[in-house]
Amino acid sequence: MKWSSAISENPSFDEAVAECASKIRDELGDSSPDMVVAFVSAHHAERYAELAGLVESRLPGVLIGCSGGGVIGSGREVEQRPGFAMTAVHMPGVHLTPFHIEDDALPDGDAAPDAWRSLVVSPGDADADREWDGDKVPDFVLLADPFSLRGDRLLMGLDYAFPQSVKIGGLASGANHPGGNALYLGDKMYGSGVVGVAMHGDLVVDTVVAQGCRPIGSPMTVTECDRNALLELDGRTPFEVLKDLFGDLSDTDRDLAQHSLFLGVVMDELKDSPKLGDYLIRNIMGIDPQKGALTIGDVLKEGQMVQFHLRDAATSAEDLAAMLDQYMSAAPTFSEAGALLFSCLGRGAMLYGSPDHDTDMFREKVGQMPLTGFFCNGEIGPVGGSTYLHGYTSSFGIFRPKGAAQGE
Repeated sequence: MKWSSAISENPSFDEAVAECASKIRDELGDSSPDMVVAFVSAHHAERYAELAGLVESRLPGVLIGCSGGGVIGSGREVEQRPGFAMTAVHMPGVHLTPFHIEDDALPDGDAAPDAWRSLVVSPGDADADREWDGDKVPDFVLLADPFSLRGDRLLMGLDYAFPQSVKIGGLASGANHPGGNALYLGDKMYGSGVVGVAMHGDLVVDTVVAQGCRPIGSPMTVTECDRNALLELDGRTPFEVLKDLFGDLSDTDRDLAQHSLFLGVVMDELKDSPKLGDYLIRNIMGIDPQKGALTIGDVLKEGQMVQFHLRDAATSAEDLAAMLDQYMSAAPTFSEAGALLFSCLGRGAMLYGSPDHDTDMFREKVGQMPLTGFFCNGEIGPVGGSTYLHGYTSSFGIFRPKGAAQGE
């Protein structure tokens, strides 16, 4: 496996694509790319429709990509100015199945797994009749339009059909209205739905999902709830819990809790002592002072373990560092690896005050490897064995051949 990553800030779209393609060809040498991933900033919106043709004329391979509010390439983050980022990978022994799905094609909630599997097999695919099992369990890169696709439903369905598969990706950005984003697959551009590539063979996809929060207080159990209404924690109202909790916080954290308080939900019911990475972070959407209840940005279940969390720049940096350290503690090897980064529009220079924070930390903790991505309207990645749509998150996918497995 061989990766190359490139980025250009050239305001000329043609020259930006040419610069990136030239660098990639030089670095790959005689290794022909099997997959090309491209991200383009909204500054080039008038040229969106030309991207696939410009890339195809310069590089072979399956193209997947989308528009972004900012782009990431060669380990650099380009925001608030023209940017084009591209990565290409030679993946011997890996089978690629590209697909595009519109929202109205998503199966009903009671559909069988086969209905979901059929969505990711392209007509005419040589392997269309195979079973996705054993060594052929696919992993997925997914790029979706936030205005036209029910992302949570898609991820739930793919988890149902492919429970052992990794799903990583993000929601296209750069536009504030339906039809304004661009999704690329092969020689086509789409303005809606989701594009993806299913991959199986000599491939391992590791994930690091940094949600940028730290816990406060202690884990508690949901003892009463009504869908997304949190009514009781350990037999007490959330207001009673928060009143006691606020009294134990520092002045800084008390101020932070006024606008950056979240609820972390432990998704693995077997976890008695949750640790870093076990919580799914969800927004607190509203309050009911009369009932002392909170409205949470997800459906809750009685018996779930939860804990309140805070988020700010320092906390986000600490969380990312801890998640990368936790990943590297398994001593993975990366001689032929490449990575994709799907980072929230609310991170980057807007959060940290300077560019390249997350990419610099990735290079510091993980090492030098081609790193490419974009700033998303929502990030896709696993927590506790299931896949979710996140916010304020950096979701990394690290791709390597099976021979470069962790600990080998």
